[in-house]
Amino acid sequence: MTRHCHNCGWEYTLPGLPGRTESRHRCGADLKVCVNCTRFEPRMAHQCRDRRADPVADKHLANFCEYFDFIRRTWTGKKEASGREESAREGLKKLLGD
Repeated sequence: MTRHCHNCGWEYTLPGLPGRTESRHRCGADLKVCVNCTRFEPRMAHQCRDRRADPVADKHLANFCEYFDFIRRTWTGKKEASGREESAREGLKKLLGD
């Protein structure tokens, strides 16, 4: 189980927690974000288990939450696009001439 970027899987090996401005890795995504927190729960109100935390609109952008705790998990990679999503992308490419 490791602490890693939610977007690319880059492993965060420094001691302590990342700051709000830390994104010095290959994809440039923020690390102190809701989707990297142990309290993130998509099925709960405001998608957070901690009722004291202020609601955050963009779960993938850095925020000032004082209850942030970097989750440890196994990186499984990004999910592959479904057939429906892929056909929608192809239709959009044809429409836009790409």
